[in-house]
This record gives sequence, structure tokens and C-alpha cells, in this order.
Amino acid sequence: MTDSGYGRGDSSSETRPPEVDQDDQDDRDYAVEDGGAGGRVLDDYPREGGRRRKKRLRSVPGCLAALVALAILFGGLYVVATKGVELLQDKLASPGDFAGPPRGKVVFEVETGDTIAQMGRGLKAKGVVKSVDAFTGAALDEPKSTGIQVGFYQLQKEMPAADALAVLVDPANLVRNTVTIPEGLRVTDILDVLADKTDFDRAAFEKVLQDPASIGLPGYAAGNPEGYLFPSTYDFGPKDGPKAILTTMVSRWSQSAGDLGLEEKAAALGYTPAEVMTIASLVEAEAKLDPDYGKVSRVIYNRLDIPNGSDTNGLLQIDASVNYGLQQDLGVALTTEQLQQDTPYNTYTRAGLPPTPIEAPGDKAIEAALNPTPGDWYFYVTVDLATAKTKFAETYDEFLTYKAELDEYCTTSDAC
Repeated sequence: MTDSGYGRGDSSSETRPPEVDQDDQDDRDYAVEDGGAGGRVLDDYPREGGRRRKKRLRSVPGCLAALVALAILFGGLYVVATKGVELLQDKLASPGDFAGPPRGKVVFEVETGDTIAQMGRGLKAKGVVKSVDAFTGAALDEPKSTGIQVGFYQLQKEMPAADALAVLVDPANLVRNTVTIPEGLRVTDILDVLADKTDFDRAAFEKVLQDPASIGLPGYAAGNPEGYLFPSTYDFGPKDGPKAILTTMVSRWSQSAGDLGLEEKAAALGYTPAEVMTIASLVEAEAKLDPDYGKVSRVIYNRLDIPNGSDTNGLLQIDASVNYGLQQDLGVALTTEQLQQDTPYNTYTRAGLPPTPIEAPGDKAIEAALNPTPGDWYFYVTVDLATAKTKFAETYDEFLTYKAELDEYCTTSDAC
């Protein structure tokens, strides 16, 4: 019995499929009709051969997937490698810097304790340098960068970092308003100097002094700045206004008072700090040569210790104090009439100290007030006004001798 189609039976009676050219077969293997994810084979061959060809066709998408995966892998590696090279280049490249030319003006402040990096950040924030690294790199090559001074500097925007550093390392470039207040000036004179040497008028400083507590005066000054605006040379910055300037001067006095031990030594002498400051101001007004400061101080203390009922009755008889009460220059020669005008500062008519300092004493005068030279002097006379030679007397008769010497000097000199 024989089967129709491809049945099992005698091999001699088996019907074989026709021979197919290999090139034609290959063409048919890739002939795909659009109709789904994998398409549909278009042939008329028996199913067994069809199965073989379909298996071969199904392997194609897998190969493509592998190729795509490899492409993605190598593509990713390329991107990573490229980015890594770019980052490395950024690290190895020179830091960002301006090429110039600079423009505009910038006032930059170096504050106490600032590091080079902090300066760099401040300069970058103000648009002076392009990057912190450029500035710190320039500083590493400049030994002077370790000595940059605190203060204000005028720079420009978009400067090369090395040029900005060159400005900062030179102290001559500090923006300073230097004001010198000499010893022995009254508050009214000090305000005149400040108005002349700063950008602020006298009225601006007077307004600040209407609230004396705001500038840090000690409580025992009783709100009176006389004697507490310390004489010194100051470098005021561009941002310092009248209040800051006066506060700085009082702070400088406070520093000196602390260094000299004003409060402790005043207590040891049996006086208040305010009284010692008044004595110091009198010493500043009267002493002319360094060796005389301590002696003038001793004369004042000796006279203050004279008990009531004596000939002098504790009168200091200091002309400078009388002049202060009359609101005139402290060195003006007094007339007999002026010596009789009774003011709180007339030390010819009132015993004891005047109520406040009469001028600003410096370190030497404060130290002399705290450490008077030992001696029994009660008088002093400047016998040569040109050289400021001064003689000290223990008795009134000795004083009259020195006074006669002065009178003779004045007959031959126009200094009197």
C-alpha cells in the first residue's frame, strides 16, 4: 500500500522534492513580507524544508540584537572616555584668567586673618579676577604674598591675577587717609583737623558727639570727650565715617590706658581715673622736655596735697587751665584781669583740679601722671622759651630767683 504525499514505504517508490538552486534558496530565505514582527516566508516548498528555512531566518534578529548591544557598549565606552579626557584636560589646563585690559575701579578690603584663598574669593566676587585658582597660583609664585597688609586697595575689574596680586603686595598701594592728631589739642582743635583732613565737615563730627556714649567713652568721662580723643597718627579707610573715626580715637585711648594700667595705678595713688586723666592733661600742657614730664606731675601732686589754710591753699596756678576756661588758645599770656576771672578752670581762684581734662594727653603725659618723679618741688619756671629750659623750685624764694631770670631773658628776647 502506498501513501499519497510523503508517506513511509519502499524507498524505491518515494517521491523526492525537485532540486533547488542554492542561490535561489538563499534569495527566498531573505524574502520577507511585511506582516508582523518577524514577517512571513513566501515559498511553496513542503513544510519540512520550510521549517529549516524559518529557523535560519529567526536567527537574524538575534544577531542584529547582539550587534546593537555591542554598538551601545562601545558607544558608551567612547562617551565615557571622551568625557574623562575632557575632565582631565580641565584639571591640567591653566586656571581661568583675564587677559586684560582691565576696566573701571574697585575698592577691595583685606581684612585681619584673611588667607590667600579668601582674598581670591573676594576678588572673584567683585569681578577683579576670573578665578580663585588663578590668584592663588600667582600667589604661590610671589614670596611677598605672605606679607599682604590689612587695609583697602584700589583695583580694577577683569585684571590678570598676577597684576591684581602685584597691587596687593605693595603697601604703597594702600588706600589711606592719614591724619595726625598731635598731643595737646582740645576737642575743638581736633575737630578742625578732622574736618580739614577728611571728607566730612565739622558739623558731622559735632553731631556724633551729641551722643558721646556711641563712641565708647568710659563712664567716668561723664559724656565729655575732652582728653579721650587720643593723639596719634591714624590711617582711616574709605568706609570710615565721623562716628567710626571718633570711635577709633577713643579705642586707641582705651588701649593706651590699659597698657599703662590707668585704673589700677590711679587707685594706688588715691585718685580716680578721671582725676589722673585731668592731671595728665595739665602735664601735657605744661611740660616741654621729656625729663620735665615727671617733675611737673610731682609739682601738681605736691600742690594738691597742701592742706587748706596754707599760703597757696592747694592752688595749682596753671595758666593753661585758665585759658581753657576762657576758651582761648592754651598758650596765650594772661593779663591780670583774666587771671581774676572766675571760671571752673581758673586754678588761681579755685583750689584743686579743674573739672575735666583741658586737652588730649599722650602716652608720656599719662605715664608721668601715674608715675610722678620723686621730689619736693612746688614751683617751676621756664627760663628760656626758645629751648624750653625749665627750673624747679622747692621754696617760694627759689621760685622768685628763677622768675627774675625769666624776666631778664624777656628783656633781650622777642620770644616772650
